[in-house]
Amino acid sequence: MSFSIAGKTAIITGAANGIGLAVARHFAEAGANVMCADLDEAALVSNFQKAREEEDDTSNLRYFAGDLRERLTIANLISATIDAFDTVDILVNASRQFALTDLSDPEDDSVDTLLEQNMGTALKLSQAVARRMIKQAEDQEEGPVGTIINLSSIMANRTREGLMGYSISAAAVNQMTRSLALALAPNRIRVNAVALGSVMSASMQVALRENPEWRDQIAACTPLGKIGNPSDLTHVIQFLASDASAFITGDILTVDGGRSLLDPVEALAH
Repeated sequence: MSFSIAGKTAIITGAANGIGLAVARHFAEAGANVMCADLDEAALVSNFQKAREEEDDTSNLRYFAGDLRERLTIANLISATIDAFDTVDILVNASRQFALTDLSDPEDDSVDTLLEQNMGTALKLSQAVARRMIKQAEDQEEGPVGTIINLSSIMANRTREGLMGYSISAAAVNQMTRSLALALAPNRIRVNAVALGSVMSASMQVALRENPEWRDQIAACTPLGKIGNPSDLTHVIQFLASDASAFITGDILTVDGGRSLLDPVEALAH
């Protein structure tokens, strides 16, 4: 079974920085057509210009800036992808938001915000992309139709002060993944998630700048003794996007450096 994604078209959200950007670069290098989606247009433009300077051919790269909480924006993203590459075969919901929850503050809306961004937006986009995948495979009687990969967190199964909103949103992503996998299996669309431990995402970088002592705490709670890099995830996500994982759906694949083996909750994981 091949790990190849060459020639397939992927929409990757959160692709302006961090994990999403790493996945987008890796997929493009692996020969996929990549639509990079994010709200941060300036970062998308900067990344695209840098790619053009470094690569001889960037014809398999496009970018789309917009607020994917809006259904019209989602429709425009899919249309732009079809205009550029004709099909959509892979969706990677890599856009995630992190925030602490202050239960003592009656105006704290982090739970609602994180649920909307980390689960609600991914759900709306997944439904829209799945409809497109089904439509473009109307005459295809067998074989894979598409695959959706969500990013989650091991905090879905843990409780830590200040992380209620983030934990709830991660748990929601896990259940959304399982539910979509069941609903879309008859259409030969697979849906899986990657539950991260502590990986150097854009939000992790911000958190460590504000709380530098967390770095040593996280390393001490991780058997492999380090915070993961976005590149530690890219091959895992490629595996889930490829035909090598053709009989895997509804799975939450943990990538956390062994953190779950110890189950420590005193240090941040996101």
